[in-house]
This record gives sequence, C-alpha cells and structure tokens, in this order.
Amino acid sequence: MATRREFLKKSAVIAGGFSMFGLGLSSLAGFSSKKPLFKISLAEWSLNRSLFGKSRELTDDEWSRLLANDPSSLLQGNVKHLDFAKIAKRNFGLDGVEYVNTFFFDKATDTHFLKEMKTVADGEGVKSLLIMCDREGALGDPNEADRILAVENHYKWVDAAKYLGCHSIRVNAQSDGEYDEQMKLAADGLSRLTEYGAKNDINVIVENHGGLSSNGKWLSGVIDMVAHPRCGTLPDFGNFYLGTWENKGNEWYDRYLGVEELMPYAKAVSAKSHSFNADGTEEKTDFKKMMKIVLDAGYRGYVGIEYEGSELSEMDGIMATKKLLENIRDELTDYYYL
Repeated sequence: MATRREFLKKSAVIAGGFSMFGLGLSSLAGFSSKKPLFKISLAEWSLNRSLFGKSRELTDDEWSRLLANDPSSLLQGNVKHLDFAKIAKRNFGLDGVEYVNTFFFDKATDTHFLKEMKTVADGEGVKSLLIMCDREGALGDPNEADRILAVENHYKWVDAAKYLGCHSIRVNAQSDGEYDEQMKLAADGLSRLTEYGAKNDINVIVENHGGLSSNGKWLSGVIDMVAHPRCGTLPDFGNFYLGTWENKGNEWYDRYLGVEELMPYAKAVSAKSHSFNADGTEEKTDFKKMMKIVLDAGYRGYVGIEYEGSELSEMDGIMATKKLLENIRDELTDYYYL
C-alpha cells in the first residue's frame, strides 16, 4: 500500500503541475486512453430455457437419447440458435458471444450452417469467442480407447471454432478413480486434444464443472501437468460443487479460493449468477470480490454472463448480471488505472 500511496502523491503533484501551466484536469480528458478494465460477453447457456423449451422437462436418459439421435428435436423454445448473436447485440449491447455445442449439436461439420452463424455474428459486429463443449465423452476416461474416442469427438468442435473465428473451445476434465490417477488421465486426454487445437490456433480451456474439476487445486495441477500454452482454464464463479450426477452430496469447494487458483491459467471467465438482492448484488457470490481476484491476476479479457436463475426471466437475469458487472467495472476502474 505504501507504494500505491507514493504513486498517488506523485500523480497529485503532476496534476498540480498541469494546473500551474494553465491546464486544468478537465483539459486532460482529451489525452485519456483508458480502456474498459474488461469487456462483457454473453454465454448462450443463459438462454437455455428459451432455446430448449419443454424439452428441459424430459428425463436425462430421454434427453441424452434425443441429443444423440435427433438433437434438433430438443430445440422447442421460442428463441433460435441463429438469433443468439443478434440478441446479444440488440437486446444487451454486447459484442462477444460464447456458444454451447448442444444448441447445434449435429451442425459442427455443416459449413453451410456455420457460415450462417458467422454471417449473423459478423453482421451484428459480434465476436465469436468460444464454443462450450459438452456430451462428447470423458477426456479423462480410465479406458484408453474411450479416452481417445472422447478426444477425437472434440476435433470437429476445434474445426468449427476455427471456422467461426473463436479463440477456444471449453471442455470438461471428467475422469474416474483416485485423485492422482484422475489427474494423470485428464492431463493425458487434454494433452492429446491440445495438440490438435494448437495445430489450428485454438485453445483448449477447462471449466470447473463438477467432481474433482471443481477442486481448484486439482484442476490447476492438471493444467500444470499438460504444460502447454494452448491449454488453460475458464474459471466459473459458481461451479464449485464437488459432487456429480452419479455421486450426490453437499460438499462445495471455496469459490474464491478456486477462482484464485484457476486465474493464472485463465483464457476466459464465466460470471455465473442465480439470484439477486434488492441492491442488485448477487445473493451467493460477492461479484466485487470475485472481479478483484480476476483483475489482480492481470486478466483483462471478456467476462461472460451466465445467468442460471429462475426467479427472474432469462432476459431480466442477463440484464441484472450485466448491470452488476458494469457497476463493479465503473467502481474499480480508477483503482486499477492509478
């Protein structure tokens, strides 16, 4: 803090010097080149209810069966995937989007469809940032043949991401077994996939997404083991539940510690929100504290809105999260620029 105070004193002297020469602080406005501390993007999962509609009421087995055999039949909502970039820009003024593969699950190799996505995004002035990839197998599967198959299942999403102009695909580090064994298995699958991603200038980034992947120490250890500049993380503010669908429990990893552990490897950040207090703050996550952790790590990229709540409509929940992030950005800008 002493260094910061000394800097502020020097800044005051400099400002005073300008005043002495007849240049008030307002005259310096033209010289200001402050860029936003971070930009805000929209994760497509924020609209999952509007995209899936009634298909969300299906059992997981039935939903999975349709995803594998007739994925388009799951899109029963009043929002269309091809309108996502338009909604991000026109409804929320956002210029970055994060796609989810389950909303175009059978279209990864359909260049006509991908061209439509790209045309819409480009026409709106929206950047396609990444594709979140689920339901393609466990990259840390104990069975080597299944692990390799999972890796190869992701290749088409790397190719799609490159076509769309994304910088990354987001994957899961799912595995099974003991702590150290899962780490080795996940690192093996990620290493294989990262090599393919690197050849295409696409990052492979891992989200804390249940099980051991929600243990910040474990996941950072996996990334260290991969040891490739194209392999990183996507820290999510809320996904620190240590259980899985198969292994229910009530154990949570400390979300602030987890984000702090994952930020050195972060190539994207997910601002998960569920419900809000009367003053606009998020009920379960201290967003200001989280954003200080993010910014203290030197991150200045996009922060993606991922609203998962049910109290507000999806549109209102996205807007509430956007306003919260904007307020925090305004509040912290001078601190990080001084």
